[in-house]
Amino acid sequence: MKARALLNIGFKQGPVIGKLLLACKEARLKMSSQEVKDLVEELHSFPKNYFDHSVFGECAREWDTCLHPEQLYSFGTEGKPLSIWGKENIDDQTIDQMNNALSLPVSVGGAIMPDGHLGYGLNIGGVLATKDAVIPYAIGQDIACRMMCSILPIEAIEGKDDPLIKREREFIRVIEKNTRFGAGCKFQGKDRRNASVMDEDWKISLIVSQMKDTAWDQLGTSGGGNHFVDFGIIEFKENYKGVIAGKYVAILTHSGSRGPGNKIATHYSKVARMQHPHLPKQYQHLAWLPLDGDGAEYWEAMELMGRYASANHHCIHETILRDLNLDPLLQVENHHNFGFKETFNGEELIIHRKGATPAGIGDSGLIPGSMATPGFLVEGKGNLASYNSAAHGAGRAMSRRAAKDKYCWAPIKDQLKHRKVKLISGGIDEVPGAYKSIEKVMAAQEDLVEVVAKFQPRLVKMADDGFVED
Repeated sequence: MKARALLNIGFKQGPVIGKLLLACKEARLKMSSQEVKDLVEELHSFPKNYFDHSVFGECAREWDTCLHPEQLYSFGTEGKPLSIWGKENIDDQTIDQMNNALSLPVSVGGAIMPDGHLGYGLNIGGVLATKDAVIPYAIGQDIACRMMCSILPIEAIEGKDDPLIKREREFIRVIEKNTRFGAGCKFQGKDRRNASVMDEDWKISLIVSQMKDTAWDQLGTSGGGNHFVDFGIIEFKENYKGVIAGKYVAILTHSGSRGPGNKIATHYSKVARMQHPHLPKQYQHLAWLPLDGDGAEYWEAMELMGRYASANHHCIHETILRDLNLDPLLQVENHHNFGFKETFNGEELIIHRKGATPAGIGDSGLIPGSMATPGFLVEGKGNLASYNSAAHGAGRAMSRRAAKDKYCWAPIKDQLKHRKVKLISGGIDEVPGAYKSIEKVMAAQEDLVEVVAKFQPRLVKMADDGFVED
């Protein structure tokens, strides 16, 4: 028999097909093709009747596992805590997605942040604790997506002396000179950036090694989607880490590990799914890797992407600051798509933060709003129920497609002008209305973080997606 005939009978693509083909070939030495076909059809309907068959026994057991994968895994959420912040603004699908993740045999607990919404595998704004295993999709496709803020020694003044008005052209010029936007964007030749991470050993695995040249080309770039470089005003009500209370000009950036991180995430997600071919459909993007196996290799690659993403931000900030001939008063940065080894109740757990900000006691973090709404510099309060986590932003209120269908630029431009925001470039799917209220998100997590400073974007640069300046 051929694979197509087995699929037509009703067998699923996977290991069982290969085993059946070998068994059919062996059976044909003693049976006619019709007898083999009849036997295989019977096995499809009643696999348990053939568990002890000398030729088809392994095939029958494999097929029975395909039909009843729960025999291999112990699924369930009993005894696994789940805490939800801002639940009134979290849809049922997002909660169901987290419950699927909690049902995994390697999961021990989880939390949903107030910016939570549907994602692939694990929801965005999802925090998942596991034991001795890492789930690539629970960290995300953009490994080590992160924020960075540089507070500049420029006082923010209202009126005609407002530096963001007086120096607007200069600030726009240094953004456009010192980073690139859009999928696949890169620096080449003499413009190529450099950082110590590129001197590290990238031979962790074949896929990581293959990504090194791309990583070098994309170092210092910002990419597309919701990634941005903003100039704005940050206000401190009290002195903080050497910064005296007041208003300052600041640079805020959002980007991750670019194409290399995406390719590495895709690769290890596939490896994880191959190790768990019998996972039911709702769990397939939650396939895990054991830390004493391929998970250790993924972890090493993930940490390298973390250092690469940090270097990416530093390249952007350093080149902008050099062109402005300034030294920052303070710089803050944090991941929000990453895995962490942390101890809770005396037990080391793997904390997956997919669209979630580390918020242990004293942790500094950055939580942006949208192109026209404020972001916040915060300090964590170490809430154990959240696994020391907080929101990573406002969180999407609708999909990109829905935003493109709903909005047009004319009224958005009026909204931006009213908020003194100059959008250099950006996509209609990134307009403020596509996001939840950042004020409601922050209000819902007062027990997770303390606000240190408030950032208001003024000059915003994102990937060009049809926006035309007046």
